[in-house]
Amino acid sequence: MARKSRQVSIDFAFFNQLWDFYIQNKGRIRQNYRELSRKYLDYNDASNAGAFLRQPQFEALEMYIFLKEFLDNEPVYKLFKEWSDGEGRFQGRGVALTSPTMQRGLFDSFSTDQYEEVYRHMRSYARAYPNYIFALTMGTGKTILMATCIFYEFILANKFPKDSKYCHNALVFAPDRTVLEALREIQTFDKSRVVPPEYVNWLDTNIRFHFLDEAGTTLNTLDRSRFNLIISNTQKVILKRQHREKTPMELLLGSGKATFESGSVYDQFSDLYESTEPEDEAELSTNQRFEKLRRLGQLGIYVDEAHHAFGADLAKDMGLQSTKTSLRLTIDLLAASLEKAGTHVVACYNYTGTPYVENQILPEVVYAFGLQESISKGYLKKVRIHGYTNPKSVEFVRIAIADFVANNDLSARHEGLLPKLAFFAGTIDELDGELRPAVEAALAEHGIPASRILVNVGDPKLTTNEDIREFNRLDTPGSEKQFILLVNKGREGWNCRSLFGVALYRRPKSKIFVLQASMRCLRAIGDAQHTGHVYLSDENIQILEDELQQNFRVSIDDVQKSGQDREVIRVHVKKPVEKITLRRIKRLFQLREKKPGKNFSLKLDEAPTDQYRLLHTVREGLAENSQTSRPEDISYLRQRRTFSALTLTAEVSRYLNKPCLEIEDLLLDTVEGMETILDRVNEFNELLYDCVIPNLFNELYEIDEFEKKEEYKVDLVKVPDAGFYELSARSDLIVREADTGTSAAKSFHLDAYCFDSNPERQLFWDLLRDGRVKKVYFTGMLTHGQSDFFVQYIDPESHAIRSYYPDFLVLKDDETYIMVEVKGDHQVDEPVVRAKREFAEQTAGASGMTYRMVKGTDAAAGRYELVLNPDAIESEQQLLS
Repeated sequence: MARKSRQVSIDFAFFNQLWDFYIQNKGRIRQNYRELSRKYLDYNDASNAGAFLRQPQFEALEMYIFLKEFLDNEPVYKLFKEWSDGEGRFQGRGVALTSPTMQRGLFDSFSTDQYEEVYRHMRSYARAYPNYIFALTMGTGKTILMATCIFYEFILANKFPKDSKYCHNALVFAPDRTVLEALREIQTFDKSRVVPPEYVNWLDTNIRFHFLDEAGTTLNTLDRSRFNLIISNTQKVILKRQHREKTPMELLLGSGKATFESGSVYDQFSDLYESTEPEDEAELSTNQRFEKLRRLGQLGIYVDEAHHAFGADLAKDMGLQSTKTSLRLTIDLLAASLEKAGTHVVACYNYTGTPYVENQILPEVVYAFGLQESISKGYLKKVRIHGYTNPKSVEFVRIAIADFVANNDLSARHEGLLPKLAFFAGTIDELDGELRPAVEAALAEHGIPASRILVNVGDPKLTTNEDIREFNRLDTPGSEKQFILLVNKGREGWNCRSLFGVALYRRPKSKIFVLQASMRCLRAIGDAQHTGHVYLSDENIQILEDELQQNFRVSIDDVQKSGQDREVIRVHVKKPVEKITLRRIKRLFQLREKKPGKNFSLKLDEAPTDQYRLLHTVREGLAENSQTSRPEDISYLRQRRTFSALTLTAEVSRYLNKPCLEIEDLLLDTVEGMETILDRVNEFNELLYDCVIPNLFNELYEIDEFEKKEEYKVDLVKVPDAGFYELSARSDLIVREADTGTSAAKSFHLDAYCFDSNPERQLFWDLLRDGRVKKVYFTGMLTHGQSDFFVQYIDPESHAIRSYYPDFLVLKDDETYIMVEVKGDHQVDEPVVRAKREFAEQTAGASGMTYRMVKGTDAAAGRYELVLNPDAIESEQQLLS
């Protein structure tokens, strides 16, 4: 039993349960958010056409705000306890266990003992501060996510300075200098991409950036100041300790003890005179940084693992082993020091590449987006791994370069960048003596000049300052370097989107280096999903297999299969560009003030109150004919606000934006008078907002409505600078113009369509073959601003204006247009889908069109008459019934 409980504790992924709870209760949860938090989320919603964040980043931001606004930054183990018991904020998730075998949910049948084991496991790793882990695999944008979270914290902290759950200052830890330089993106990043525009100028004005990138750099922050963003690594902050014994002479001359006599007056106050000065300048600057951090309030700590802290190192950093690294020790010391100083660490947010350590789930993971899922959904390149048995240096290099040249057009640019291949050597001598000559010889066979080679090894004899500059500008259109020779550069947070291949044939000293180096070439580039090529010896392939299992719980086959059913396709815009005429209805509402009459009525006596009453009934038994008592009105038990004449006047004034004295005169002039209004409003508070204020508004203002209709033409697709869009899609869902034969003239404003589902593709073929259809265009393919054919609607949850792109535009032989949307059966009745339908019907009606929404099952079954002649289908169904 103990072994089984232990397995449960290390395998239980609480972050999945947390996410499921959030999705199932999203509407209720958002009601508890501050309006500013909802606004920030809506601005970054990945479903928006213009949103910058991708799905994993936005989901992580959702979880970040969920933990803060709804769960009040509680530690993970406390959240798990509430969740498992179905209490507190998780009330309604399921009943608490009352017996060892009672089920908590449809897929949840752990026993009480097993849940207690998970709780004890989580509790044993708890810190003195909330500690959360966001596990997003390399290349999904953790740095931008971190910046988005910090900007959110500062905006909310400025609005609500007394709320202890918001960070007034942020400290970002990087594991090494290379990543420290990469984190400068937080400062240079265009904030308007993730921050609502009205807050961008405030952030630019108030954030103070501090980079501790040199050993002697001091931290220049004002005590108790706010909105400092400090980017450093642990070595730049942690208090130094002496690890060697002092010599007899050092003990004599540098003991740090006072030399006055024992028993003297000075001896009684020796603590005032005892030397606490650092012994060297390096220790002085480190202590200075630490002391400065202690004087900052409400500090949020953000740890960027930079995709390289896997295995035992990550376990130590996350506090899962008895031996702490400098990272965890630094954070613990900071938290204790801030507590003594009267403030606190708000939370520690760790951003790492995997939720697993040595095949064990990290207990404080709150969100995870894995390697296989990232490849499957196109957020990373696909991967092809090449293995070679007993390769010799020259052979390996020649074969790898030949294959890379065969699979990649070296002159083709992706987002203006040339494709690159990186070779990793074990030592500098190996690179200079073996690898570089072999690469030069292999390139010469393909007519590629040696000037395309770049060497970066950290040795000034081989790597000049110019080489360093070239290395830093590899991801720029001006870089002509395509073959990069490195030593140990795979583990230092090197980010290069134009890297399309890596080669590693010698076994490195560190096994985890194989995984780190192999993942370097997977960062996505462009809209299409390309393929990264990894060239390894058989020995390194086995190491990679083991490390993938340990850190991601996937195999090489799993990774290689991900995304293999998708292909990269260049979709060209056909000219002349198809245009369509739409009608836009503009409504203008003009507010005019009017003079209220004397002794006007608020019509309180006419206002219905039944919907406000709280009624109590009693039913004897469960049978249908059970006797039910007469309803008893117990409205007096409702929690109500009791208004006085003063507070009532103030509340009305707040809504109508009028002076209190003017509102008081108006209320006194009513037929009802102040006393009657107070009696009715105190009986039912709702009457104030449903009756009193609206009727007062009507007495004070008059609204004139003006409507204007205008026609305008829109392009079904915008022509990109390159003349084509590069996309990736499932091979079986791509229909090219050449595939349709003579029917091609009835469609294709692009030379190929990439459908999202089989029902969409089936409906397209059915409409294309029907004689009543003159033209059919698939318009649901380019939905991120590449087309002007969209419908604006108001999101029912966020009340934000969004853009919606219908799937098809059909022109019938009678010259009438139909907008068509194919939706999954389970989505048809969702509030957002209903809102899209409502606004699309309005737009279609104003433009003389019709709008049809077809269920996925109907489209797949060939019931396209629902589009062309829905009335006939309804008549047929009525006859059959």
